[in-house]
Amino acid sequence: MAPPTEVLVQTSPETHPHVPKRTTVKALVESDGLTSIPSNYSYATHPNESDASDPNDTIPTIDFSLLNSGDPHQRSKVIQDIDKACQEWGFFMLVNHGVPETLMKAVLAGCNEFFNLPMEEKMEFATKDIWKPIRFGTGVDIKVEKFFFWRDFVKVIAHPEFHCPSKPQGFSEVVQEYCKRSRKVTMELLKAISESLGFEENYIDKAMNLKSGWQIFAANLYPPCPQPELAMGIPAHTDHGLLTLLIENGIGGLQIQHNGKWFHVNPLPNSFLVNTADHLEILSNGRYKSIMHRAVVNSKSTRISIATANGPSLDTTVCPALELVDNESRPAAYIPMKYKDYMNLQLEGKPGLEHVRLPVA
Repeated sequence: MAPPTEVLVQTSPETHPHVPKRTTVKALVESDGLTSIPSNYSYATHPNESDASDPNDTIPTIDFSLLNSGDPHQRSKVIQDIDKACQEWGFFMLVNHGVPETLMKAVLAGCNEFFNLPMEEKMEFATKDIWKPIRFGTGVDIKVEKFFFWRDFVKVIAHPEFHCPSKPQGFSEVVQEYCKRSRKVTMELLKAISESLGFEENYIDKAMNLKSGWQIFAANLYPPCPQPELAMGIPAHTDHGLLTLLIENGIGGLQIQHNGKWFHVNPLPNSFLVNTADHLEILSNGRYKSIMHRAVVNSKSTRISIATANGPSLDTTVCPALELVDNESRPAAYIPMKYKDYMNLQLEGKPGLEHVRLPVA
């Protein structure tokens, strides 16, 4: 996911005369003679954003099927593994999750078809308003950032009510089935996480009012970039919500921060990449950390990724679980805030955690 204030790019016609003033990254790449990127796409690396390397430690892998194997010892072991992964990495690969590989490939193909639609059909959904149920765009609001992301996107609200563009044909049905299946996986993971925190399995479901929980389906298109070392798909950020599930089209680009260093993620085939998000950090009173991650681009291949972000209901006030707070030994580390208010903070370009995290005494 990315900060939610995105608009369509204003490209300099002086720099690239063949590109219309209002365009997408895809149109920019497909214009004649593109050998360098416009200056407003050039990303100055921040001091904490060093180059990434391959991790020395193996990224945790969780076998989802063992959660429902009927063997209580296996389930207990997997819950311990999830607890460790959420504490130490804030990230894990999920295998044997039951979502058909054919469905995962179909939804990636459908997103590719959407991005290939004529510009005017995609432009129907161009908006700055994060509360619109369907949004198409590229880049980021210049008031918030000084540069544009090398990315086009479509985002839809998938729960509690499902929305989706009607084109291309069959796209809505595939996205709906994918969101339904991935949300079912998320709900099972949150049961396990409830238990890993010492609660009964439905604790998070009830506390976060997940029957009306917010799910966003976000498809990202990262076209080949002639100067990938100067551009950024999505800069370092954390996600709002509880858990984000991500898949990609076999082209890498996701990088995660672990122990202060950046690492490439090379996913196993047909796996979900799962990361803990801000509101799981808040609810666990800091036991689990919302992981910093970013998306880089390359010069050869188009990358498509799909993130499904799963959060509380908009009216839920999220704060540390009372059972995880002790005023003396474990004071509350975050102030309470409604999920909707938290998302509105991001409209202003402000990292939400900085606004709810209490200073350490």
